[in-house]
Amino acid sequence: MSTPFSAAFSDINQHERYKLLCAAICPRPIALVTCVSEAGVVNAAPFSFFNVFSEDPALIVLGLQHRSPKAGAGFVAKDTTRNIARSGEFVVNMVDEALAEAMNVTAIDFPPDVSEIDAAGLTLLPGVTIPVPHIAEAPIAFECRKTVSLVFGPQRELIIGEVVRIHARAGLIDPATLRVDVEAYKPVGRLFANSYSRQSDRFELTRESYADWAAARAKA
Repeated sequence: MSTPFSAAFSDINQHERYKLLCAAICPRPIALVTCVSEAGVVNAAPFSFFNVFSEDPALIVLGLQHRSPKAGAGFVAKDTTRNIARSGEFVVNMVDEALAEAMNVTAIDFPPDVSEIDAAGLTLLPGVTIPVPHIAEAPIAFECRKTVSLVFGPQRELIIGEVVRIHARAGLIDPATLRVDVEAYKPVGRLFANSYSRQSDRFELTRESYADWAAARAKA
């Protein structure tokens, strides 16, 4: 008979912590982030350590990882981290089923002077509120400005960005109600390792008020 698992995280090494956190906290939305280098190259990289943080102000949070050190060197910030630190501007492109394969291409460790957009066969549309383009194939994209960054050791950094504009594919958001057509959206989520999930199998739960809950209990 199996027994429940319990362990102090201080007793678990970094690699195993990563595996446990990713496997347990899932599915996670994927942010395909576009930003612009100092040389004007548009870079794109996917992040699943990502989520919405607040609606007023409208904030999202990105968990960025620095590259592991090479011999005799410290951790190196990746292109996205460096570009956002310099300009303070970036776009979060959401990932749907149609974009998933191209998103996976952008995860390749291309050198800084190579645009993942070109390698993945994607196209860009110009930014409106900020001078960072968004991916035309993305179902939804959020133009963002960095509000704060929090550094947690040499390997991890959190960036909180304020959403200043939203772009959406035609037919995806009802302009009158601002409701998203989930059937048309088809977002994908990150599980762990090379596993992803579709969101086509859904169910609904009605959130009751305390008064309704108490009334139902009284009738039972």
